[in-house]
Amino acid sequence: MERTFAIIKPDAVERKLTGKILDRIETAGFTIVGMKKIQMTTKQAEGFYYVHKERPFFKDLCSFMSRSPVVVLCLEKENAIADWRKLMGATNPANAEEGTIRKEFAVNIEENSTHGSDAPETAAFEIPYFFNAFELV
Repeated sequence: MERTFAIIKPDAVERKLTGKILDRIETAGFTIVGMKKIQMTTKQAEGFYYVHKERPFFKDLCSFMSRSPVVVLCLEKENAIADWRKLMGATNPANAEEGTIRKEFAVNIEENSTHGSDAPETAAFEIPYFFNAFELV
């Protein structure tokens, strides 16, 4: 089994899409081993997205991610990382395949409803950033 990290982003939570996205996750065979709704501070968002700190979109991204609550998740499944990325769809919803979460729910490339780890190393950083071992069941 593999674990990955996911976020239901502010745009989706604000539009009350959390339940629909969770349904898609479970229907796709993922087990939710950790989940909580949080309000990220700007500092928490900056720490989480530190790999993008030199990118021109960094400040806007951190502002967006801390503007309202998000749902953070730890998902488990065989090939969890690749399968979650496929279910999410391309970062730009205009390029996402039909049937993906971003094609169906994203507003635009910035407000694209979900986040997912892109590699085992990323998941190894992202999961414990939001969850301690006692919170994963």
